[in-house]
Amino acid sequence: MTTDAAPPTPTSAPTVAIIGGGASGTLTAINLLRRGASVTLFESRGEAGYGVAYSTTDARHLLNVRANNMSGFLDDRDDLLNWAAEVGIELGPIDFLPRRDYSRYLRDRLAQAAAAGPGALETVGETVVDVEPVGAGFQVLTSDDGEGHVADAVVLAYGNPPPQPLAGLPEAPWNLSDPWDVARISALPGDATVLVVGTGLTAVDTTVTLLDDSPARRVIMVSRHGLLPNPHVDDQFTSWVTPIPDGPLTADGIAGLVRDQIEHAAALGVDWRAVIDGLRGPTQSIWRHLPEPERRRFRELYAREWEVRRHRMAPRIAALLDTYRAEGRLEILGGGVLGCRANAEADGAEKPVVTLADGDREVTAVVNCTGPSPDITRTDNPLLLALQKRGLIAPDPLRLGIDVTEDGRVIGADGSVVPGLVTVGPPCKGALYEATAIPEIRVQAAAAAAHLAAE
Repeated sequence: MTTDAAPPTPTSAPTVAIIGGGASGTLTAINLLRRGASVTLFESRGEAGYGVAYSTTDARHLLNVRANNMSGFLDDRDDLLNWAAEVGIELGPIDFLPRRDYSRYLRDRLAQAAAAGPGALETVGETVVDVEPVGAGFQVLTSDDGEGHVADAVVLAYGNPPPQPLAGLPEAPWNLSDPWDVARISALPGDATVLVVGTGLTAVDTTVTLLDDSPARRVIMVSRHGLLPNPHVDDQFTSWVTPIPDGPLTADGIAGLVRDQIEHAAALGVDWRAVIDGLRGPTQSIWRHLPEPERRRFRELYAREWEVRRHRMAPRIAALLDTYRAEGRLEILGGGVLGCRANAEADGAEKPVVTLADGDREVTAVVNCTGPSPDITRTDNPLLLALQKRGLIAPDPLRLGIDVTEDGRVIGADGSVVPGLVTVGPPCKGALYEATAIPEIRVQAAAAAAHLAAE
């Protein structure tokens, strides 16, 4: 257990347990500390600010949002830029900071909030396995502490769960299930041919690590659609406002509206990115106004097209991928992985052979970059299993996370709000859809802190 020293708080201050020390948990902790709360932050690695997104050690892995929109605080939009100047990092408003530096930013701001008060912070480097309602509050149980930690309220900020194992692939040294294990990926042979399953931003980062380290390596990226994230452009500054129709909304109607707006913008010489960026603000409202069947239809038919436009990659990364493809070292395929078998080598080792849409390929390793598996009914996370067993949480109808209200209050299995239990970040995706990026998380974190401090 590690403890960050902080001034004592008044006995009337709320005590809040935050489970998860990634961006969601860290920003919520900062906001609570500023409001005088006593915060216990549970993070198994013993240090906050990392999470899945910012735990990489590879400086080539960049944020996919420009620095001028990555402040952790909506009321101080230049905070990240100011921090960079404080620590001696050259960072312009339209630059893309390395992910590992963003984790440092979060840790620095948390330490400052703890030192400045009026709240108090304790960081517990243990894994939470259960949360038990006790009186008007909760007892948080960890794998290393049978006595538990008592809190008035609990924030579930566990972030993005790991991907589901790849179907049909055995557990083997060549089956790499953790795309953020940079050391293991970098240790693959210098002439390896690697199958990267997935074509999203995580797959892009993995590919950069593999191919930039060794000119003799080859990568095959494969997903169902074979679509890469689109790149940002350097001169995109135009604002675009899309009129949202009144009345009932449908998935087909929204998709048609976006396409019409993109065509209209193009006719005026405006890049489609301005249309997508202009929709970022109203996205949550649009999602809330879609009936559940229409949400399902959007997910089935239009989600991937939206995501590759909405979650874009830095221009420098896009240029690297173009270079790899031109050199013949990178292939990008659709159709997914259709099968896999392992051929025995002369030395007794196994070499995987994967069946893709264009036939069989012999590869050195397979890296699972299929993205988070948010369905809590399929989890092996002991905390989420325990909370479901207690009836404290339930899946949202689309199995995108936890069933919550629009302001993040958790809805239990009986359909009622659980007092004192809230969530921030990716677990809210079913209710908000846009809930995984800093511009949305910082709003949720501030709102959750205000709500808990008021209660």
